[in-house]
Amino acid sequence: MNLKTILFSVLFFLPLALFAQLKVASVLGNDMVLQRNAEVRIWGKAIPTQKVNVFTSWNKVSTITTADEKGNWILKVKTTDAGGPYSILIRSNTEKLQLTNVLLGEVWLCSGQSNMEMPVKGFEDQPISRSADILMDAQNDRIRLFNVEHASLKSPQDTSVGQWKIANAVTVSKFSAVGYLFAKQLQQKLNVPVGVICSAWGGSRIEPWMDAQTLATFPNALAQTTFDGIQPQHRASTLYNGMIAPIQNMVIKGALWYQGESNIINYYEYAGLMQAMVAQWRKNFDVGEFPFYFVEIAPYPYPYKGALNSALQRESQCKAYSLIPNAGMVSTIDLGDEDWIHPAEKATIAKRLSLWALSETYHQDGLPYKTPTFSTMEVKDSVATLSFQHVLLGLTSFGRKVTCLEIAGADKVFYPAQMSMAKKQLKVWSANVKAPVAVRYAFSNYPKTEGYLYNTAGLPVPSFRTDNW
Repeated sequence: MNLKTILFSVLFFLPLALFAQLKVASVLGNDMVLQRNAEVRIWGKAIPTQKVNVFTSWNKVSTITTADEKGNWILKVKTTDAGGPYSILIRSNTEKLQLTNVLLGEVWLCSGQSNMEMPVKGFEDQPISRSADILMDAQNDRIRLFNVEHASLKSPQDTSVGQWKIANAVTVSKFSAVGYLFAKQLQQKLNVPVGVICSAWGGSRIEPWMDAQTLATFPNALAQTTFDGIQPQHRASTLYNGMIAPIQNMVIKGALWYQGESNIINYYEYAGLMQAMVAQWRKNFDVGEFPFYFVEIAPYPYPYKGALNSALQRESQCKAYSLIPNAGMVSTIDLGDEDWIHPAEKATIAKRLSLWALSETYHQDGLPYKTPTFSTMEVKDSVATLSFQHVLLGLTSFGRKVTCLEIAGADKVFYPAQMSMAKKQLKVWSANVKAPVAVRYAFSNYPKTEGYLYNTAGLPVPSFRTDNW
């Protein structure tokens, strides 16, 4: 064969070889975790109309499908109980590839903005509490981490950038502190492999995480996220397109959500937005009404003079909790920092999330997990008596003085209130209010108080108000 013939062959066949390469989806790879005891999806690219054979070593079963006219293929395979390492062999008529060190266990998605994205090593001048201790214990072959790289795109994609990593000091230091610490709790308590996919972008609003069809039903929110010059993490539907759509064939057990700071300017529609986003995600992931556990934003002195946007946003999140089925909310009212919008106590947040998952999703008995919430108020003479749900054996401040209670009469003027706790109730009064009409607790952007209210398990009462003024 002469040089001219060789060059012709290379130039002719190289584009075909690149096009024909057998591939799996970007979220599938070596070292991954697949959901145990489920019918999971394996998908990717091949030559159009070519048959694709997938052999799974845990059950020694081959499953065959055919790529469509665009070369896309997808099939379902059954997984067994937790275990591994296993392999997956994928073959077409002309190529084959193998995924190795695959574990079967529990798979969770975590998403949101910077408080979810914040890695164990922290941000510049903003630490994660006890990060050195966390990294000392990070080596664990049974925890696997996948970080979806930032992608703000105009249309839904079928691929993203990321790679599964085995938990160790290096990989954990760069991964979501909340996501990793949640995975660690689950792995220890369930004694099975745990995989976490983190798809988060600091500063992002909720609207970019919703698909275009869903967001179109919220014209005001859509208008706020479509004008010229808007930052990429604020653009309508773009993070769904680039960071959720590519992974939504992945079978997950549930999702964690930590977001809301960037939506305090439209707090009044946040509950509806979150409810719609969760419904859309559940439909698109197609694994049923998976559990959705989220974190209420922490207090912070936002620069809105005289406004209560942060408290009103927390109120909207409480409303979302009541609207979304199979959801759970974690309060961080006691973890805010006057100087940082990112609470350092991510381990506490992760533990509160894991209590929800272990109790509601994995049905472990005896663990207190539900946030204690305000229920009703009765007024007798000058004293307002407040009752709560999920207070267990009662309320406590752990000996610290609670100075973030206010009380008002019909004139709507609030005064600092005194209180007492007994029989799972809170009695509130002030010498300045003879006929109470409303009580507020920690209802400000950043409450100035020494102590907070908790149930006897140490779970904090979220900020609330009894009025709607």
